[in-house]
Amino acid sequence: MRIDVWSDISCPWCYLAQARFGKALAEFDHRDEVQLVHRSFELGPKLRRGDTAPIVKVLMGYGMTEEQALANEQNLSRLTAHEELGYVVDRDHGSTLDMHRLLQFAKDRGRQRELLGIFFRANFAEQRSIYDDDERLVELATEAGLAADEVRTVLTDPNVYTDSVRADEAEAARVGAKSVPFYLFDGKFSLVGAQPITHYSRALERAWV
Repeated sequence: MRIDVWSDISCPWCYLAQARFGKALAEFDHRDEVQLVHRSFELGPKLRRGDTAPIVKVLMGYGMTEEQALANEQNLSRLTAHEELGYVVDRDHGSTLDMHRLLQFAKDRGRQRELLGIFFRANFAEQRSIYDDDERLVELATEAGLAADEVRTVLTDPNVYTDSVRADEAEAARVGAKSVPFYLFDGKFSLVGAQPITHYSRALERAWV
């Protein structure tokens, strides 16, 4: 059984969903026969390198007051804590294209799942920003088992793996994925958003039939 998952590293709901789905999958009897494919989806496709800002200011740009933005982040901190995840409220937000390109590279090396988890942890649970810092991305990618010189080569050329990112985004549009996280179960049906663990468990059982 194949499950395609569209997500973005800057998406806190994707971070939460990954943890919940992971728990559901760990309890699934046929987990060893599940192929999990992570697909690229940029929440800010128009963002460019250098368009980095504190998340509270970004949320205020969408019409929230500062108090509402802080309350939103504090709520997410509580939700992630329930899944034993770290969460930094005053983190940065910016372009994730380079991270998606590295995830496509990691897919070719069989390390995509590891790198995605590391990117999520670094973005949401650690104070140091992962945006506009190639050496930080190299450090994280090597933690996932990738070769530092190969990672630097990908980061140096903005065209490398960009087509693969765009292909994933085009496929998202084709299957109706307008927001993330978006889980497509064996091409049969989808779940959108950070669902409860029980919903993922039922979806796994339903897709297996």
